[in-house]
Amino acid sequence: MKRLRLVLLAVGGAGVAALLVAACLDLPAFGGRSHPYGTRAVHASLSRHTANTIASVNFDQRAYDTLGEMSILFAAVLGCVVLLREARGEHREQPQPADVARPVRRYALLVLPVALVTGLYVIAHGQLSPGGGFQGGVVAATALHLLYLGADYRALERVRPLAVYEASDALAVSSYLALGLAGVFAGTAFLANTLLPYGTFNTLSSGGIVPLLNAAIGVEVASAVVVLLANFLDQAVEIEEEDGS
Repeated sequence: MKRLRLVLLAVGGAGVAALLVAACLDLPAFGGRSHPYGTRAVHASLSRHTANTIASVNFDQRAYDTLGEMSILFAAVLGCVVLLREARGEHREQPQPADVARPVRRYALLVLPVALVTGLYVIAHGQLSPGGGFQGGVVAATALHLLYLGADYRALERVRPLAVYEASDALAVSSYLALGLAGVFAGTAFLANTLLPYGTFNTLSSGGIVPLLNAAIGVEVASAVVVLLANFLDQAVEIEEEDGS
């Protein structure tokens, strides 16, 4: 049985390696002037009034792949929640407020609103400029945790009700799926960018469904990162074993 598994692994690995080699041999020459994939991506982006070609690729031309990436993050967070839940033999202990140096407190609380607004801006303008839901979601989520550095853990808990973030994570994933299915019900294809007018180029309302998918990703990533960090912080700060360790 062990030999059979090794044979199957070798055959499968050889097949994947052959496909990778064949794909690499057919790529455009490095540094050449001909970039067929890039040219087509830019043309499709401009034709659908999306100024940021990267956002057009992520949320229009290969929006189905982005759904897979979002599902991986959702599954990873779900796995962490299950694995890091309070187990038998553990109990929660409210952490005591810690002394924070004044410069750390001052600058953390000063940077927090700036970082939060920056994250929201990056999400909202993802179809127009570099950035988008993935980047902006991470920035917005980590901005909240400046409260942990500048104040204490209890202050962070007050602005981080986990039930709300868990629900918003699930709703964001469902919204992305709903937008995809809306295209099917409209008679086109799953996640086809044909539901909404493309709007005026280089404005917030441009790009059809790209801004909506980008916003769904932003909410999902921000919520997922908050839930993920919350579970790790609970392990480090609140949850203790019965022997006090």
